Amino acid sequence: MERLFVRKETLRPIDKVTVHEKDGVVWLSFPILDRYGWLLNAFSTRLGGVSEGSSGAMNLSFSRENAMHPEKSEQENRAAVTENHKRFSSAVGYDMKDLVFSDQTHTDTIRIVTSKDRGNGIMRPNEFHDVDGLMTSDPRVGLITFYADCVPLMIADPVHRAIACVHSGWKGTAAGIGTKAVRLMSEHFGSDPSDLTAAIGPSVCRDCYEVSAEVIAKIKQRFDERLWPELFSGEYTGRDGQLHYKLDLQRACMENFLTAGMTRENISLPDLCTACNAERLFSHRKSRGRRGNLAAVLMIR
Repeated sequence: MERLFVRKETLRPIDKVTVHEKDGVVWLSFPILDRYGWLLNAFSTRLGGVSEGSSGAMNLSFSRENAMHPEKSEQENRAAVTENHKRFSSAVGYDMKDLVFSDQTHTDTIRIVTSKDRGNGIMRPNEFHDVDGLMTSDPRVGLITFYADCVPLMIADPVHRAIACVHSGWKGTAAGIGTKAVRLMSEHFGSDPSDLTAAIGPSVCRDCYEVSAEVIAKIKQRFDERLWPELFSGEYTGRDGQLHYKLDLQRACMENFLTAGMTRENISLPDLCTACNAERLFSHRKSRGRRGNLAAVLMIR
């Protein structure tokens, strides 16, 4: 199973990620988080669902299903995604009624949720707006965020048993959403940053992530100049005649964690690229926008 996925384009099998399969559903978990018996962590793949066409198989986003299948009724599309959630939750081992959906718009907004928020976005309309991160200390509250190249940040406090699940695209990364998550966990749950553990999940790698000079300008504002060679490279003229760069968004997210006071040994960077594994993981760049959404689920048991 491990060789289903490769690290970048070297064809080396991945490490720091465990691949699971049950009833045809394939998902990933992160050993750095698996060691906590009180914590459930899971990241979906494209395998095991019922969605058709470009949103193929295990699409867990209602909005993406509607976008990919405008020829179908909203009720038909919702039924397909609901079935995907039933299959995924059954395989992983949680009740989908306990999920709390984000409402991602590439902000740095993080919302603290509690047991009263269970079912938001799946059992009833999403009550949140412009929320790219969720955190809680309540058991059986399933934090779920969605991806197709952006970076999943899954954070756990083993001392206070608090968690955060954060979507970090380039805008969120440049705004320091990972740093903000750690600060909010300290403020609301008493977390010591040095105690926190985090997995940086599957997302587009540096080799596959071409960005404009405008994006790099924002990254330069956020990160110290000494880090620039490690975060981006390859200034060149793209097809549009403009200068383009290759950006290491995963590494930038790690730097945001380190800035917040987390320790490097408590951060797992599996370096698993969605674009390099586009047959099994959704990638916005690889599919040119024709895709479903993957999901990260984090829950205190």
